[in-house]
Amino acid sequence: MKVIYPGTFDPITLGHFDIIKRASRIFPSVIIGVAQDTRKNTMFSLDERVAMIEQEVKDIMNVEVKGFTGLLVDFAKNNGVHTMVRGLRAVSDFEYEFQLAYVNRKMNHKIDTVFLPSTEEGHFISSSFAREIAKLGGDLSQLVSANVASMLTSKINSL
Repeated sequence: MKVIYPGTFDPITLGHFDIIKRASRIFPSVIIGVAQDTRKNTMFSLDERVAMIEQEVKDIMNVEVKGFTGLLVDFAKNNGVHTMVRGLRAVSDFEYEFQLAYVNRKMNHKIDTVFLPSTEEGHFISSSFAREIAKLGGDLSQLVSANVASMLTSKINSL
């Protein structure tokens, strides 16, 4: 059984990584679906985000990283996947994620969504917080890996 953990991952955080590790222990195969999202103004390109995540998950054998454009349900169908994994940081995430799961199921009745609550350490972490703290020169060690922090700093310095 393959599952997809979708997102923009701009950048991948320690919270994302926790969900990936936990999903990889539950499911035999996890595809991290990196979305080329048109709603968000991402800091990193799709290729940069895919490479960043590949570096972070290189030691987890049952995880692969794939970028995609278009609808998530189409990406899932093209990869033979019927289950999405979504992380929930707080109760406020649940309403949005529940609506998203419902819409995905309306578009493809074979799609199910499994929710994994964040751990106590990861419930406050978001990519937008990491980007903002990086822009202001703050400590990123509780939000992203050292590798991602370096990439964030480099990206900000090049802007």
